[in-house]
Amino acid sequence: MRMRWILLTLLAAVTALFSSHGEAQFGGRMQRTMSGDRNGVPTWEIDTPFKDDLFTFVRVRYNSYARWGRWHTDYPDADLNFSYRLQQLTSLKVDPNGAILELTDPQLFKYPFIYIIEPGDLTFTDEEVVALRRYLLNGGFLMVDDFWGEAEYANFYGEIKRVFPDREPLELPLEHPIFHAVYDLKEKPQIPSIGVFEAYGTSVTWERPDAREVHYKGIFDDKGRMMSIICHNTDLGDGWEREGENKDYFREMSEKKAYPLGINIVFYAMTH
Repeated sequence: MRMRWILLTLLAAVTALFSSHGEAQFGGRMQRTMSGDRNGVPTWEIDTPFKDDLFTFVRVRYNSYARWGRWHTDYPDADLNFSYRLQQLTSLKVDPNGAILELTDPQLFKYPFIYIIEPGDLTFTDEEVVALRRYLLNGGFLMVDDFWGEAEYANFYGEIKRVFPDREPLELPLEHPIFHAVYDLKEKPQIPSIGVFEAYGTSVTWERPDAREVHYKGIFDDKGRMMSIICHNTDLGDGWEREGENKDYFREMSEKKAYPLGINIVFYAMTH
């Protein structure tokens, strides 16, 4: 049975997010005060009658045998900041805390959107392969983010082919609706870590010599629905996590690239 996503009805509820000159209006960068567990990220009340009608940012916990623990890179700030910006800038009702789940958790099927970060040395268990295939074919959407270079892509490619041996990740052209769903992006954005940005500014946006070209690839089901977007040679998570640490990084990477594309991806995933 295909998942029934209540959130799909929110297509008409998403507000315009950009001004006449096309830039997001964020009203200043968020300051990290390190107050409490949320690191200064504002929270908000959930309407109790609609507590089950929320978008929840779900991060996948996986075992990476080469370097255990890479699944929580950029956590929790990336998840909290992105959830806050969705709540702040759109009419989407968002869970302020997000969730962390394993692919084999039955609760996974309650959520239409999941996020995997740094899959460069990820190794799925056989049970995770089956669970992820079932989740995606039943209407779920996977965003993969923050891995760089040919070796890391080759590893991830081998693992995702275990999930879908008969499906090939396809490069998404700039004309694809996912780059224009809410924000009208004029290029496929490449977002480096804050360390690379502080060293080179906007002159270098890659993190290693074999990662100069950004790639966004999609995996599709038999009806042409995109089940997954693979963001390779880019790091949206750092753009979300580090937004309050460097004013220029916020303006050039978070505001212009990481948040607009992230919002586009969620909007597209929830309405297709």
